[in-house]
Amino acid sequence: MLRPGDAIGVIAPAGPVDEAELRPGIDVLESAGYRVHPGRHVFDRAGYLAGGDEARLADLHDMFRDRNIRAVFCARGGYGSPRLLDRIDYDLIRENPKILVGYSDITALLMAVHEKTGLVTFHGPMVRELASENQDIPMSLLRVLSSDQPLNLNLGKGISIVPGRGRGTLIGGNLSLLCHLIGTQYLPSFKGRILFVEEKGETVYRLDRMLTHLRLSGKLDGLSGLIAGGFEECGDMSEIEVLLKDTLSGLDIPAATGLPAGHGPENIVLPLGLTAELDTDAMTLSIAEGAVV
Repeated sequence: MLRPGDAIGVIAPAGPVDEAELRPGIDVLESAGYRVHPGRHVFDRAGYLAGGDEARLADLHDMFRDRNIRAVFCARGGYGSPRLLDRIDYDLIRENPKILVGYSDITALLMAVHEKTGLVTFHGPMVRELASENQDIPMSLLRVLSSDQPLNLNLGKGISIVPGRGRGTLIGGNLSLLCHLIGTQYLPSFKGRILFVEEKGETVYRLDRMLTHLRLSGKLDGLSGLIAGGFEECGDMSEIEVLLKDTLSGLDIPAATGLPAGHGPENIVLPLGLTAELDTDAMTLSIAEGAVV
């Protein structure tokens, strides 16, 4: 459980970030009473990457090796996290469990760490977003990470695509990253799980291609439920809802939209790896366990 006074490490395993971008988010964390420790290479830059693979990997390992660090927050998304997956020391992470937070390209890291170690990982906002005008974002993040209380989410802004109730471990994240992990050893099985998906900047036909890929790969077989977060800059949401319904046809699993998570103005933190219940009649997602201990 994260408490004021705890140390939070900040790493950039994907795209580059400069100090001017990151400083306001660090200030938010420090003003909330946390000690922030940026990685040695967090401001490195190598084209579209935040430094070379070895540098970004070193920061990840350093944070999990440092017993003073209680949580590891990612600076931003972008591109590059999948390049690290086959080089990570998962034994180190398993033996030094910490809170790990990020989304978008960081989906690859969240899924791989959960699959290889069994640890709960957290789909949530990046450090450079914590100083946004929506102050609910950092407040929600810190509230969940510092509480052992159940999490009950209202999906009232979405629609029920397939009515019903499903129960299973919550996993997922960015749709394109999930698709790119298919066929690797870093994507968990979806059987008996509730799958969360979100996306940004993809046309409907590209979404169709990705969802069809999930279906044809067999990854949707045995799913307990599906819930869609934000689909920002992806076209008309009504078209996406039809696409989701078509994709799930014949699977007989509950599905809904309306989860305030992803690239939109609301990006609540979601603990991936805990048991959740999706009720698309009541339009709720409930996690009975506390996310942290």
